[in-house]
Amino acid sequence: MNKVAIITGGSSGIGLCTAAALREAGCRVYELSRRDSDVPGITHLRCDITDEAQVAAAVERVMAECGRIDILINNAGFGISGAVEFTETADAQRLFDVNFFGMVRMNRTVLPLMRQQGAGRIVNLSSVAAPVPIPFQTYYSAGKAAVNAYTMALANEVAPFGITVSAVMPGDIKTGFTAARQKSAVGDEIYNGRIRRSVAGMEKDEQGGMEPEVAGRFIAKVALKSCRKPLYTIGFGYRCAVFLTKILPARWLNALIGILYAR
Repeated sequence: MNKVAIITGGSSGIGLCTAAALREAGCRVYELSRRDSDVPGITHLRCDITDEAQVAAAVERVMAECGRIDILINNAGFGISGAVEFTETADAQRLFDVNFFGMVRMNRTVLPLMRQQGAGRIVNLSSVAAPVPIPFQTYYSAGKAAVNAYTMALANEVAPFGITVSAVMPGDIKTGFTAARQKSAVGDEIYNGRIRRSVAGMEKDEQGGMEPEVAGRFIAKVALKSCRKPLYTIGFGYRCAVFLTKILPARWLNALIGILYAR
């Protein structure tokens, strides 16, 4: 029987490439996003994951049509940048509402169904920015660190029910995520131009990064596993970077990050 998969934020970028990879693997794929999308072999459902009623309606439709949900990939998200002291708290809360609590809403809706099935696979999209917090992208980094902690804790909670949970940490990926980032350079003169330099450097790395198709195939492969490994990193270079975060003293690690992104 073909597996039934739901992916949020699957209308473009990594999400679309992941949805396509799942389709090629024989899954019946439902893509949830606010934007219209018409991709052969992928069913689009309009859904704002900050709205619990819309989340519930989308999941109910999948259950009505398929009777089960085998895979949930929480991919929807966006980025903001700027200095912490000049970032409005409401903007930070909005980022967490999508990047973190959007995932929470999806999981809370799907988990009872997977528990009743006695099986299920949840994959949450994190980032290398979780173990390597990027200055002037503080809230994005903090949100992804929260995804990692949440994933590891949830994996232990639901393991007895045959549900496995993992987070995938991409590094720099060449997608529209870069252009969609909500940037603020307020206070840049006070910070001696460091806000603009930091974000420009990060965006240059992103646009020279991995193709989204490669990341999509990796995420789909992880989603199709039933492995209990909680965290995955995409790309050898980024795996090495994450390994360094585990062995370097925090002072050295943060000094290195500062040299790269805060000068």
